[in-house]
Amino acid sequence: MPKIFEYLGILIFFYSNEHEPIHVHGKHNGCESKAEFYIVDGKIIEIKIKLVKGSKPLTGTKLKDFEVLLENYADKIVQKWVDYFVYHKNIEFEKINKRIK
Repeated sequence: MPKIFEYLGILIFFYSNEHEPIHVHGKHNGCESKAEFYIVDGKIIEIKIKLVKGSKPLTGTKLKDFEVLLENYADKIVQKWVDYFVYHKNIEFEKINKRIK
């Protein structure tokens, strides 16, 4: 399970056996949601937050924090996905302690 970010207590990660579409999981206090990235001609055109089967979803402030991170780090998340799943590179973990504005 490559961990890629921690943002205000939300752990952002991939499972090691992921599948397309490119997506990332966000987990906080036992709640988990995932975000799927839809890419056309190399550009992210949409990010959809989805439920994770068997888990309570992120809600309220934590869901909003997850969305803010996704909006600001989408390209970096996709690059980390490609590096890990396509090029089999190690992924650098980043901890973000300050609120993104």
